[in-house]
Amino acid sequence: MLNLSILVVDDDPVIRRLLEQRLKKANHSVHVAEDGYVAEKLLEQNTYNVVLTDLMMPGEIGGIEVLEIAKELNHQTEVVLITAHSSIDTAVEAMKKGANDYLEKPINFDELFLRLEKIANMQSILESARDLQEAFTATENQAASTIQNLEIQTAHLQETLDTVEGLMRNEEITDDEKVLQAIDIITR
Repeated sequence: MLNLSILVVDDDPVIRRLLEQRLKKANHSVHVAEDGYVAEKLLEQNTYNVVLTDLMMPGEIGGIEVLEIAKELNHQTEVVLITAHSSIDTAVEAMKKGANDYLEKPINFDELFLRLEKIANMQSILESARDLQEAFTATENQAASTIQNLEIQTAHLQETLDTVEGLMRNEEITDDEKVLQAIDIITR
């Protein structure tokens, strides 16, 4: 699985620390934020593959706002909401706003790692698709340049053939002179 850069946002220090330890143990790069304000600053300073955010946090910047900030700053950042049973409807609504998924508390780490693997695989596929698109564009540009050069060479050869043909039809000069002039035209 691709190592992801992950921002964990949760006002509960126990959950925050637990997520940080488990994610780091799985070789992910992890930053933590204790609220939406810190998360906003981190999102402005760093690029993350995934944001794991508690849906309900004190203050004006809750999980929905963290989702909106993350998506506004980088639409490729995947956001997974962490929610209690009572806020599943809100989590579903957040998914309509661009959240990738949601997890219920208490967090099932097997489920979390399956979702992260799905995100990593999707991001890997998208990266491969971007690489293929770049390679295709480069090949297409090179092919267009080659075709243009061949067209120029073909036009030049056709002009040379037309000149030699005109020379060969000229009855005012001898055959030997025609051959000499034709060789001169061809070797230019």
